[in-house]
Amino acid sequence: MSDSYLQNLFADRIGGKNFGKDTVIYKFERIKRAKAAALEAHPERAMIDMGVGEPDEPAHREIIQALYEAAQNPANRFYADNGIEQYKEAAADYLQRVYGVTGLNPHTQINHSIGSKPALAMLPMAFINPGDVVLQTVPGYPVMATIATWLGGGSYNMPIGPENDFLPNLESVPLDVRKKAKMLYLNYPNNPTGAVASREFFERVVSFARENELVVVHDNAYGALTFDGQQPLSFLSVPGAIDVGVEVHSMSKAFNMTGWRLGFVAGNEQIVKAFATVKDNQDSGQFRAIQVASAQALKHPEWTEATAAKYSRRHDKLVKVLQSLGFPAKKPKGSFFLYVQAPKGLEDGRTFENAAAFSEFLIKEYSISTVPWDDHGHFVRFSVTYEAADEATEDAVMEELVRRMSSARFIF
Repeated sequence: MSDSYLQNLFADRIGGKNFGKDTVIYKFERIKRAKAAALEAHPERAMIDMGVGEPDEPAHREIIQALYEAAQNPANRFYADNGIEQYKEAAADYLQRVYGVTGLNPHTQINHSIGSKPALAMLPMAFINPGDVVLQTVPGYPVMATIATWLGGGSYNMPIGPENDFLPNLESVPLDVRKKAKMLYLNYPNNPTGAVASREFFERVVSFARENELVVVHDNAYGALTFDGQQPLSFLSVPGAIDVGVEVHSMSKAFNMTGWRLGFVAGNEQIVKAFATVKDNQDSGQFRAIQVASAQALKHPEWTEATAAKYSRRHDKLVKVLQSLGFPAKKPKGSFFLYVQAPKGLEDGRTFENAAAFSEFLIKEYSISTVPWDDHGHFVRFSVTYEAADEATEDAVMEELVRRMSSARFIF
């Protein structure tokens, strides 16, 4: 089979005949290449990686021990299919203890997923037909909209920025778009902005969904990572939310279990059932022992509280440092992300076309890695999940940031 023959077989949704020939370099690949070049040019200078989007610590020892014991149980060697009841029940208890969500039937209103990302990818398959639209925030996590487009549908971007407290103006969605829309994707605390939603905003979401007959999918992966008086908030805790939507949770962020790949979908029974139907044709479930260990983790929200306290402390330090360097940094109330306006240039005359150019500048000149976001304005995302074993090491990292960047005079 020749290469030209294969080239004609790729689906249009991933590029068709041009698959693999695209010369556009996406931002994460550009960052990867810039980091490699910086390490080669300055092997003596350690990379300060503040672009990491995952926890810096491993899972708690009790979780690992629970996995070890469950893995030795012969009963756990079988397919999990749509999940074990132990994990579903633990998820229901967790939602009640942490978020005050009551009345969920764990057997019909909760289903596990192999991480939150696959759940977001599968949900459109249950609802989107050609011509249908997913409403999403920009910036945001694009998985649902991408799959909707692959299914012959489309997406509509609702811009969020400092001007609207990083919350979308739902009423600004044109009527013709609303008629085609079937799903509304939200994510608070938000990636990449770290913004949180209010109960009042979620109440408007419920009304908007009813008025426009939408399925709401709230991605709550960072839900319990809040601080400075901001209590964890679930969309499902708002009256009427369970009538119109579901919420997706992840073990990755709250319990330092990124590579374990487990989460759950909870909420409206019909939507959960539709998700389970799609999922049943996509996978055979996550390893039962991982679900058993995760059920153990969900009994200990205090572990997440300790993690959130650490991130809050690191945010305080990073905001202070960036402000001292001239950045208009403001501490978020959730997540481990700090979203900051990118400078336009330097006093020496150098300019940055966008956030991507500034992010590459930081890597090349100072071996400091961030993630650029140019979807709505020019911002860079710092993460406080950089490697530091203790507070003294955190302080040393902050001191090194100042040392490396203090000679620069940024213009905003």
